[in-house]
Amino acid sequence: MPRNKYPEETREKVLDAGLRTFQEKGYEASTILDIVENMNGLTRGAFYHHFKSKGEVLSAICERIFEETNPFEKVLTEKNLSGLAKLQKALKINMATQQRDLAILNTTSKELFKSPQVFMWNMEFNASLSRKYVQPLIEEGIADGSIKEQDPQVLAELFIVLFSFWLGSVLFPGNADYLEKKAKVVIEILEHFGLNIYDDEFEKLGEEWVANELG
Repeated sequence: MPRNKYPEETREKVLDAGLRTFQEKGYEASTILDIVENMNGLTRGAFYHHFKSKGEVLSAICERIFEETNPFEKVLTEKNLSGLAKLQKALKINMATQQRDLAILNTTSKELFKSPQVFMWNMEFNASLSRKYVQPLIEEGIADGSIKEQDPQVLAELFIVLFSFWLGSVLFPGNADYLEKKAKVVIEILEHFGLNIYDDEFEKLGEEWVANELG
């Protein structure tokens, strides 16, 4: 059997097929065979060459969406901004792009978190964001005086836990009033540690985020 000359292209086709399948059938109802049938002639062997499960496909889809709109990469080179301003801007970019791009997976979120594999991937991915992006920006903010002296690792981890897990409606569901109350608590906690992220633009994005979370 001839060797695949374009493995990355094949991998992308599998991800495209997985995204279409999850959108059409929902994650829980989708099977690997369904994904293969959406792969435009590629075989089941091509699927298993790159992935072991549909959970791995979903994880890779989420990573691809994030990297395409990576808010941290967009602000790292802006030398006219303080560390705090960069973190604020990255958060706003993420809130705006998440509503447009990651909303396609919202309908399957609750089912996804029932999968230990997907849940652990999500935890590890967010932990990596904390170390790779959030902590360096906090360290930069402490150095330039825009963030008051704190342990940057602890503050970065708190930031990720609050925004990626506690503030979302998947693990802690509730109505609009409940989500808005949680958002205010998050803002107050971060302000206590010198991360003053709130302004009029953030409030507007927050309102859109609540509407999106509730579908």
